[in-house]
Amino acid sequence: MPPPEQLFAESRETLIKLGLRTQTIDAIKKADWDSVEQDLLWREQKDNHILLFTDTDYPSQLKEIPDPPPILFARGDVDLMQFPQLAIVGSRNPSSSGLQMATDFASSLATTGFTITSGLALGIDAASHRGALAVQGKTIAVTGTGLDRVYPATHKELATEIANTGVLVSEFPPGTSAKANHFPRRNRIISGLCVGLLVVEAAKHSGSLISARMALEQNREVFAIPGSIYNPLARGCNALIREGAKLQARHATSQHSGTPVTNIHSPTQRMGDALVALRPSQLRTKPCSVKTTSNGWTAIRNAILASLARY
Repeated sequence: MPPPEQLFAESRETLIKLGLRTQTIDAIKKADWDSVEQDLLWREQKDNHILLFTDTDYPSQLKEIPDPPPILFARGDVDLMQFPQLAIVGSRNPSSSGLQMATDFASSLATTGFTITSGLALGIDAASHRGALAVQGKTIAVTGTGLDRVYPATHKELATEIANTGVLVSEFPPGTSAKANHFPRRNRIISGLCVGLLVVEAAKHSGSLISARMALEQNREVFAIPGSIYNPLARGCNALIREGAKLQARHATSQHSGTPVTNIHSPTQRMGDALVALRPSQLRTKPCSVKTTSNGWTAIRNAILASLARY
């Protein structure tokens, strides 16, 4: 494959031989250079960044997924994307107990040393970001719009706080508004950045299940909090458990809510037995020291147990 700048000088026939899709070739041959100039002007503003796939600052975790975005727009501390992250996702219209669980888990996991990653949406996403911020932890928001816009608009203050202490990330250039098809694309980045994903209250056909399945396809660890069969907001988590998890006879249980945290086993390791092999009380002050994905599963296990121990 020739350097990116050389592609614009190649003929359509050459681009076809390189295996590029028709849509990609059309975009190359009809490049919107005015928009490119606007993007470069946006980058000149304080704390704004444009990361190419080939840049050293591009998050290594994200490079592992089948379809990583070739360009990332970021506002804030881009180095944060290189550190271990746990994603928390769930309903946009959660119950009060769901909001509390998301907040508590985010706060506790953040104090353990993980960065909390989510999608800046209403409900569980926002509670997760705020839970991390409440304990001076780090959080990353992956958006479905350009970073000069905030969706929903009610989260402008939250987005500013995240940009000041963490980082906002998007594959969409400045000026891009919210569209329905942007959010599944955003979800693959959320799961791609993290080493594990926790689902808190998700309806049966929710976008959170898309994130969970993407995480499994990306070889990430997935956790789900089961709930009552009568609760519509628990049906997504319960469905995930039926499809891919084995409930352990002995499981870690939150003393705060009496709710078991169920691991959906990744292709790389069965963690259910490991979860019950450690004493939560021994992990309450143990920081996360993991910097690579190879031993990320141990850190997730420790972090989940440490979170439960604090309840």
